[in-house]
Amino acid sequence: MLGAMIGDIAGSRFEFHNHRSKEFEIFHKRCSFTDDTVMSLAIAQAIMDYAKILGSGDIDIRKSTLMELAIKSMQNLGRQYPYCGYGGRFERWIFSDNPRPYNSFGNGAAMRVSPVAWFNKADTLEKLKFLSLQVTGLTHNHTEGIKGAEATALAIWMARRGSSKQAIREVIERDYYRLDFTIDAIRPTYEFNETCQNTVPQALECFFESESFEDLVRLAISVGGDSDTLAAIACSVGEAFYGVPDDMKKRALGYLDETLLAVYKKWEDFLRSQAQANANA
Repeated sequence: MLGAMIGDIAGSRFEFHNHRSKEFEIFHKRCSFTDDTVMSLAIAQAIMDYAKILGSGDIDIRKSTLMELAIKSMQNLGRQYPYCGYGGRFERWIFSDNPRPYNSFGNGAAMRVSPVAWFNKADTLEKLKFLSLQVTGLTHNHTEGIKGAEATALAIWMARRGSSKQAIREVIERDYYRLDFTIDAIRPTYEFNETCQNTVPQALECFFESESFEDLVRLAISVGGDSDTLAAIACSVGEAFYGVPDDMKKRALGYLDETLLAVYKKWEDFLRSQAQANANA
């Protein structure tokens, strides 16, 4: 999730003023967090609440408990940041007394999904896909929205488990998207697009072509388009594969206010507790 936040923050000043080069100051005074960061943290909070309910039990794919928790968390946190860049339909959903899915295939499905891939109880592909659907289908229940989130979650999940880029690419190309392009080839003509099907493949290709986490941030933003969200998706995978340099983590967390930082610190504690539980198992 930290990767998604860094991509969001670094890309925020370029969303409507694309920068088609890898040369730029990553953390600038005009950068800020946007809805990508807020919603990623909301999903992280829902995962933590879900883990408490499960306790020592396992995920039950017959129950929509996580979806209910995600709705609550997304509305509770989202309503505190009404001007952070929501799309029109999503903003209405955030403030609705009866939030319902609206058949969206927007790229917001993929930018917020990363926390599910860090939940250790998602220890099989079936469970991972179930959790991805739970935090996606509450708004983005179009097949393309579901696919974009699932492809992103799967790439993170595989990277966390030590898969090579080639192995991840093979699964993505077999089951989700044809990646028959290079970033250099599409950069001159790639335009702003808020759909999963025209953001997730480009974000994943950035990951596959990158050489380090910092290089990934720069490469993702250089593509143009919906810069903050494309970079958030790409860097969510990059975090799992490369890790995040300490200095970049420190700079990024400096953009969060007390409320968001508190959620992130709880998430760090949660990840540490998972790691400790695994070590003791």
